[in-house]
Amino acid sequence: MKLWQSCVISFSMYSKIPMPRVDWTPEGMKYAICFFPLVGAACGGALWMWSLLSGWLGVAPSGILWAVVCALLPLLVTGGIHLDGFCDTVDALSSHRETARRLEILKDPHIGAFGVMGCVAYLLLSFALWTQPAASEHLLTVGIGYLLSRSLSGLSVVSFRGAKKEGTLAAFSSGAQKNVARGVLGASAVFCAAAMVWSSPVAGTASVAAALLAFAVYRVVSYKQFGGITGDLAGWFLCLCELAILAAVVLASPLYH
Repeated sequence: MKLWQSCVISFSMYSKIPMPRVDWTPEGMKYAICFFPLVGAACGGALWMWSLLSGWLGVAPSGILWAVVCALLPLLVTGGIHLDGFCDTVDALSSHRETARRLEILKDPHIGAFGVMGCVAYLLLSFALWTQPAASEHLLTVGIGYLLSRSLSGLSVVSFRGAKKEGTLAAFSSGAQKNVARGVLGASAVFCAAAMVWSSPVAGTASVAAALLAFAVYRVVSYKQFGGITGDLAGWFLCLCELAILAAVVLASPLYH
């Protein structure tokens, strides 16, 4: 029952998928972060369903409609919670202020000009990458990438230093069974990376390398600019990681064509 409760809490927090109502008890919070990659599985499943539906409707892969839906599907599944963190982080980094002020900007519920520009740039780049044939040819690799990004993001929550002692990320981190969570999320990350390489040796290897590079950048930027990670920074990383995976699939295409 506790594991089911943890799963429901994770999906309730990180997705817009309707879930039964449960109490967010300390026992339920212990393993909630372990189920975070399953939200990525839901994103990958939505992508696969869109692929089937588009074939039935006669929507051309890599066409404009195909690419728009692919770019927006993660937002529909998650409600844009990670993109919100991405925008807040772009605003904070663009302020070029001291650490305390950057953390205040992360907490501000209003989006600034730099956040808007960052959001538009992110969605445009995602759309442009989805119009490339390589993206539709390696749908499985990209789909598994949704699990890998969340495995790494969750791993950071239970492994990296937190910038604040309060907030949603702090609640998930402090309430988690960290050793268990590290083991589960680490194993999930390794499994996803292996599956991506198996699905396409060249594109998968490039994608895993891009994801790990994004993970390294995430840690360096978080520690240097904010003194640690926050929920917004974890969302920023997740968006960055998924974009890096998609870009790696497309940019590596000359090597397997």
